[in-house]
Amino acid sequence: MSKTIITAALTGAVTPKEKNPYIPLYPEEIAKDAYACWKAGAAIVHIHTRHEDGKGAMNTAAFAEIKERIRAYEDCDVILNFTSSGASAEHPATDEERYRHHQTVDGIEMGSYDAGSFNWLPGVFMNSPSFLEALGKVYKERGIKPEFEIFDAGMLGIVNYYTKQGILDTPGHYCFCLGVLGGMDATVENLVYLKNHIPEGSTWSAFGVGRNHMPIMYATLALGGNIRVGLEDNVYMSKGVPASNVGLVERAVKAVKLFGNEPATPAEAREILGIKPLVR
Repeated sequence: MSKTIITAALTGAVTPKEKNPYIPLYPEEIAKDAYACWKAGAAIVHIHTRHEDGKGAMNTAAFAEIKERIRAYEDCDVILNFTSSGASAEHPATDEERYRHHQTVDGIEMGSYDAGSFNWLPGVFMNSPSFLEALGKVYKERGIKPEFEIFDAGMLGIVNYYTKQGILDTPGHYCFCLGVLGGMDATVENLVYLKNHIPEGSTWSAFGVGRNHMPIMYATLALGGNIRVGLEDNVYMSKGVPASNVGLVERAVKAVKLFGNEPATPAEAREILGIKPLVR
């Protein structure tokens, strides 16, 4: 039976708690949600941090605390995927601050690699060549598996470039981020294009933002990919009904099983992704 990796993206850097009261903002909340999502069937948790005011921030101390709190659950072997983006206008970050936690916090297994800059309206999401080169080197030095976050087709070429330079390894793991204003629309046509243009042997997942969440999830299952859910990307279970991270994972588990697959355990996901077994 085929295995499908479920990632839970718990909080992101943008959506305020006023939009959805279940959004976890602080280390204790985030770790508690991570554990609950693992219990529900998520193999990976994708982690952002916030400032005390709730705005996005690259908070190294908070990343370290979240990691410690999650690993304090002795039975929890969920894969830790920590972002390299997530600053806000209120709390900007230098390039080095965006990956400082990857350099200093032991036990981070995966890290996001946003493969290019684009107009994430109304602002600009900057991922300069110098940043991407430095980030790739940090991941390689620390043994962290990059997750290539692809918002537009041109970013596939950027990943290929750094792979040829020896900064990134192949085969890689891709995450197609669809429906962001300024990136590719969340259509099945775009998903098929991206899936068909990654190197042979690669693994991949996908998600659609907001109302695009369900169509992209089902299309991803049909195309043999892995799925990402969570309040970073979608805050509603249905129109006007707030979601929780656990509720979104539970629905994803049902979808995977109805399709005829089984959710991958963290150990199985590590084997699929080429990540070393967990050592506490």
